[in-house]
Amino acid sequence: MAKKRTHSTGPFRERAILVGVNVRSQGDYWALEDSLAELSELARAAGANPVERVTQSMHKPSPTYVGKGKIEELAHTVKHTEVDTVIFDDELSPNQQKTLEDKLGVKVIDRTALILDVFAQRAWSREGRLQIELAQTEYLLPRLAGQWSHLERLGGGVGTRGPGETQIETDRRLVRRKLSRVKKEIAQVQSQRDQQRMQRTGGNAKIVSLVGYTNAGKSALFNKITSSGVIERNQLFSTLDTTTRKMWLPSGVSATISDTVGFVHKLPPILVAAFRATLEEALEADLLLQVVDVSSPYAAEQAQVVSDQLADMGIGDTPKILVLNKLDLVASSSDEPLALSMLEQIDVSQFTRVVTTSATKGWGMSDLREAIEAEIAEPGVDTSADMIGQNV
Repeated sequence: MAKKRTHSTGPFRERAILVGVNVRSQGDYWALEDSLAELSELARAAGANPVERVTQSMHKPSPTYVGKGKIEELAHTVKHTEVDTVIFDDELSPNQQKTLEDKLGVKVIDRTALILDVFAQRAWSREGRLQIELAQTEYLLPRLAGQWSHLERLGGGVGTRGPGETQIETDRRLVRRKLSRVKKEIAQVQSQRDQQRMQRTGGNAKIVSLVGYTNAGKSALFNKITSSGVIERNQLFSTLDTTTRKMWLPSGVSATISDTVGFVHKLPPILVAAFRATLEEALEADLLLQVVDVSSPYAAEQAQVVSDQLADMGIGDTPKILVLNKLDLVASSSDEPLALSMLEQIDVSQFTRVVTTSATKGWGMSDLREAIEAEIAEPGVDTSADMIGQNV
């Protein structure tokens, strides 16, 4: 017998089942349970209430994402838990999504759609909204056919090539036209950003960019080191728009520093492309500060995700300082070396230095400023680099 829902006076939150698959032939350094834990965070950030997790291990990918027996199990779980949505931990093809919705009888979305939804809720600037609009539109285009339920009854084929398919083609043309418009607007924004960057730097000032996993504390670190007021929240993707400020280094010289959108495991390629303009600051940077939440149980995996995605973007060779942040959550004082145990799990060979910080407590800010200056100093300038941070 199906359970009755309890009524709440709070905002409605869709009840969701999370589904993940471990394909043994496709090894992943990120464990399935860890990936689903993050998917659960994403679901909550989007306004859903995850009530169940379903997993399956397979030797090779299935055309329907999960096997026939698992679909039947899912359908039974959907019926008896009265969920509204089933969320899959990987991107589904349009056919997979359509088949699963038919079998399960509820809304089916994938990790990509979920991340897009979270981004859409967080975007506040014109540029951010345009980038989300671009990504969502590109995601929607190949899925238009599935939006037309009346075509399911027609079945397609002989005798059915009528208004339904004509409408789909009309929609496709409209969507492509929309894509063209959004891309042009983003190009205009990017041109303006390039001009602003040149005005800020005077063409020769050093550029530093904060990069890292979402919710690693980049914005808090940015605020502390620049005395700014960028929004800080303990939530995924609180920053979607690049913010740039001037920072002063110990010798009295200045540099520009930018806070950028956070990365996430299985970041959809369409989002990487859409946010390339936002990440332009990182692409142009002379130095990257890769921020890691040292208190996270997935800190090493998150650091690797960021490094991999930076390499995919073509900026893997830019000098990087590893910033182990949120030290206050694992240590009682700034002198305790607990965070350095992370160095055994993170490939530090890709970093020039390691600095431990707590943006909340203000720990390590002087060390960080000195490490930045040592890295971006012009040849011949003495910054006492051997006394700064931890060389690796």
